[in-house]
Amino acid sequence: MLLAIDIGNSRIKAAVFEQNILLEKFIFLKNELVEEINNILNSFIEINNVIISSVGAIEEKDFSFLTKIVNVTFVNHQFRFPFENNYSTPNTLGIDRMVLAAGASLLFPDYYKLIIDAGTCVTYDYLDDKNVYHGGAISPGIKLRYESLHNYTAKLPLLEKKIPENQIGNSTKESIHSGVINGLINEIDGFINDYVSSNAKFIIILTGGDADFLAKQLKNTIFANSNFLLESLNLLYQYNQKND
Repeated sequence: MLLAIDIGNSRIKAAVFEQNILLEKFIFLKNELVEEINNILNSFIEINNVIISSVGAIEEKDFSFLTKIVNVTFVNHQFRFPFENNYSTPNTLGIDRMVLAAGASLLFPDYYKLIIDAGTCVTYDYLDDKNVYHGGAISPGIKLRYESLHNYTAKLPLLEKKIPENQIGNSTKESIHSGVINGLINEIDGFINDYVSSNAKFIIILTGGDADFLAKQLKNTIFANSNFLLESLNLLYQYNQKND
C-alpha cells in the first residue's frame, strides 16, 4: 500500500493507493503535517511506502519523523522520469509539473499531450507523441487574480470565485467575476486551440484545485481529473519500481 503526498504552495494533498486504486484522499494545511500523516498511517496500517513531491516550503528534513516508520521516496530532478526533458533549464522545472508530465506519458504514450494544472498558478505543459517534454506556460490562478485586483487597486473588493451570470458585467462585482473567470476560461481555450490545431491525436488533461470549477465552462473537450497529480505520483512510483 502506497501513500502519495503532494505539497503545494498553499495546501498538502495526500492519497492512499492499493495498486492503481485510490482508496482515500486527504487535504490539510502545512502546520497539520505531522498530525495528519500519523493519523493516515494509523488508519491504514498496511502502508509501507510513501512518495513525496513538493513545491512548497517543506523540505526532506521535515519528514525525518516519517523516514523512521516507512520507506520514503522523495521526487527530485535526479529522479527517473518516463519522458525526455527538452526544457532549456531543466533544473528550474517544477517537480509538480514533472510529475504531471510523467503521469500523462505513462497513461497516454502515443498522444500529443497538454496538461493544465489550475491551482495557485495555472501551468501548461506540453509533450509530443514521442514523450518529449517541450515546456509550456505559467499564469496566475483564480485566487491570485482576485487578490491582485483587490491588493493593487484602491477600491475594488476581494471576492470569492463565482461563475459570472453574463459575459458583460453590469456591476463592479459582476465585472470582476467576468474578468477573472471568463478571462481565464478564454485563456485556457485559447492555449488549447493553439496546441491542438497542429496535432490531430491530442489529449488535454485538466487538473488542480479549480479543475472541477472550470471544466464545464470550457468549450474544448478535456479529460478533467482533480486527482491527476496524486495518481501520477502513484504511477511514477510504480514505474521506478519496475525499472530499478
